[in-house]
Amino acid sequence: MIEKLAISPLFVGLPEKDLRGLAQIVVQRTFKKGETIFHEGEEGAGFYLVVTGLVRVFKLSYEGKEQILHVFGPGEPIGEVPVFAGQSFPANAQALMDSSLLYISRADFIDLIKKHPSMALNMLAVLSKRLRRFTKLVEDLSLKEVPGRLAAYIFSLDESGEAGGRVRLEITKGHLASLLGTIPETLSRILAKMTKKGLIETEGPWITILDREGLEELAQGETRLKDLD
Repeated sequence: MIEKLAISPLFVGLPEKDLRGLAQIVVQRTFKKGETIFHEGEEGAGFYLVVTGLVRVFKLSYEGKEQILHVFGPGEPIGEVPVFAGQSFPANAQALMDSSLLYISRADFIDLIKKHPSMALNMLAVLSKRLRRFTKLVEDLSLKEVPGRLAAYIFSLDESGEAGGRVRLEITKGHLASLLGTIPETLSRILAKMTKKGLIETEGPWITILDREGLEELAQGETRLKDLD
């Protein structure tokens, strides 16, 4: 259990004896693919930490249109903001695959922060990272066309920093379309056009970056996909 807790940025720097204490108050929960973790409007009595699997956090409009806000993987907390604000969850959370999560109650975690004030800095770092993600999401949805959003997303997965870098899509194209604010059919057409233009190469869930400079210009809005005709 200690190893599972230690992978989270929330608990960086926490001594092993304190991790052992934390392990006594967490509850391990498993969720099947497609199972709901919490609904929008539910009381934020505690938060979760992803151990294995993937979880999507999303909003639904009155018309049933879905917008994915985040996709979280191992080590990342979910639902921590409403917990500390004493509010309800502002969005829904669902397992994208069979997932194992740790649940920590609000009261227990607040007591832990009182004993270890330095953890508040870890929390601020996580919240700052979330704020940057939201800012980028708003910017992409409002200022960029879908090809630019897709190009930026591909770069967010790439750690190689060079042409020929391969990235793997861990989520379905349907979920990726929702994350980018479009529909699967449009996403498929854009992927096909990017491939035709020699920007990328696709093979199942894998995407290989062939023209990093061209893809970067697309991601930054310096060019549009139709300009490459």
